Amino acid sequence: MTMRIGCLFGTFDPPHFGHVALARHMLNACGLDQVWLVVTPQNPFKTDRQLSPDEHRLAMTRLAVRGVDGLVASGFEIDLPRPSYTVDSLRFMRHRWPDHDFALIIGSDNLAGFHRWKEAEDILEYHELLVYPREGFQDHLATSAFHGHPGLRIVADAPMLPVSSTEIRRRIKAWEPVDDLLSPAVLSYIRQHRLYNP
Repeated sequence: MTMRIGCLFGTFDPPHFGHVALARHMLNACGLDQVWLVVTPQNPFKTDRQLSPDEHRLAMTRLAVRGVDGLVASGFEIDLPRPSYTVDSLRFMRHRWPDHDFALIIGSDNLAGFHRWKEAEDILEYHELLVYPREGFQDHLATSAFHGHPGLRIVADAPMLPVSSTEIRRRIKAWEPVDDLLSPAVLSYIRQHRLYNP
């Protein structure tokens, strides 16, 4: 049976309630069977920060989606050749899971720069783009070379992520509370492995 899968790629360092809320919204709003939170290696466009080890980020993402119907943590991209480009990962997915139909979930900020992605046209040839709003949403749409493309779906009512992983890491380093931003299981994992401490 063909399954329609939404793919939310990210470093998830750490995964938080905003990621889960977004994934659940896209699952329901876009007629998806599942949303995969795909844990990625270093983004070729973001080389200014050292990521937490892959195994920690994957373990935290599994904890973040545990018990949430339709959400799946996936670590397949960690094992692919690097640097990691989305077009190559999607090709691997089509080959590895030929019975699945994969859609790519991206923020509007990524849509604005989508023309700089490796083989962006190839991605759109095979995959629908499901775009959720980020701060500056209207400007992102106005400046995107792909706005209006038939392979694009704007999900304007998706929740804006109220928090970032960057802010969570800052709070943890400063010993500020983050209980309202992370699942208890993820926070416990962070404490157990002393992640993000100075």
